[in-house]
Amino acid sequence: MPNKWKVLITDYAWHSLEPERQILAKIGAELIAAETGDEAELIALAPMMDGILTCWKPVTANVIAAAKKCQIIGRCGIGLDNIDVETATQQGIVVTNVPAYCIDEVSDHAMGLLLACARKIPRFDRAVKANIWGQNIGPNMRRVRGKTLGIVGFGRIGQSIVPKAKAFRLTVNVCSPRTHPELIRHHGAEKVSFPELLATSDFITIHAPLTLETQHMFSYPEFRAMKPTAMLINTARGGIVDTAALTAALTNGEIAGAGVDVLETEPPQPDEALLTLENVIVTPHTAFVSEESILELQTSAAACVVQVLTGKLPESVVNPSVLEHPSLRAKSFTLSKRAYPAK
Repeated sequence: MPNKWKVLITDYAWHSLEPERQILAKIGAELIAAETGDEAELIALAPMMDGILTCWKPVTANVIAAAKKCQIIGRCGIGLDNIDVETATQQGIVVTNVPAYCIDEVSDHAMGLLLACARKIPRFDRAVKANIWGQNIGPNMRRVRGKTLGIVGFGRIGQSIVPKAKAFRLTVNVCSPRTHPELIRHHGAEKVSFPELLATSDFITIHAPLTLETQHMFSYPEFRAMKPTAMLINTARGGIVDTAALTAALTNGEIAGAGVDVLETEPPQPDEALLTLENVIVTPHTAFVSEESILELQTSAAACVVQVLTGKLPESVVNPSVLEHPSLRAKSFTLSKRAYPAK
């Protein structure tokens, strides 16, 4: 089948693009992988593209302006902070994501970081490998059972944390201003204000998107409001936590520890002070990774592109108002647009 469409992938974090190529090939679409994913390269490639897939590279207003015939921008992931969704909507481009592919992995990773911090597992491992055998290394440990976990954000991942935390006999509170208390209670937790969550939590785990509202949601005042024995877990987005403030809080004993899978700058600079601290665990943005989750991500993201290019509504439209936009480029949807109420 001759190639009918061209689809650009700006970057990817997996070994092979074969799953995407196979799915796109079914409709005669060619997948083109960017070499660097830098804005200049994307701008040069964009005019030829009918669709764009992106993992972490920014799809900026300039890239979107150059993509004159692009019908869809698909995020290979959940968060949308690297896509200018507003500009895409104005240009009549559908934006999609894959909202449910790594719920188990991220919630498992968050609980793993919590337990590793609480039990000082990495610190003990490093000590033994340095020929130091002893139990009195670092601060005293406290029993996990009976402590309070605060969850910031209550989407699919935040909800999936609750039964895992309950299995360790943690009391669970949730700060999610737009979530009804009854829904939170239905999951076995209680809704609290942000100040109350800061003051009462022994552990806090972040599962909110990065927005203007959540940028540096955790900074100097918030760390001072937390218990000195509290620990922070972040598997969401690095920009939600002020790195300098976290480093100071861990250094000054304002909080006891942290486990982070995401940083404001990825990869971090070699002289990043946070990485020198014994009371922080850092993993390289891998919470979403498993063989199963990556394959699901690849196939689901590519399937959304196929659906749009062949006139069908994709599974996840994050800018549903575009479906009624006069400049909508994908004009032949065969399914009811009512499936996505305008936001």
